[in-house]
Amino acid sequence: MATRKAAKKNSSTRKYSPAAGKSVEREMKAMKQGKLRSSSGQKVTNPKQAIAIGLSEARKAGKKVPAPKKS
Repeated sequence: MATRKAAKKNSSTRKYSPAAGKSVEREMKAMKQGKLRSSSGQKVTNPKQAIAIGLSEARKAGKKVPAPKKS
């Protein structure tokens, strides 16, 4: 009988710190309450944009967050 290895990621470290997750959670809550505004002052209604704002704020605060994707 051949033994099977479980598929495992090479990286076992966390990509995002728990503090970064809390930042995103806070921004999502603000978006759902209708209080989250973008830098231009318009109301944020897209969850992806709320996540991006939370991650951006976590980066500014020095939390462990990967660099944004370069296009």
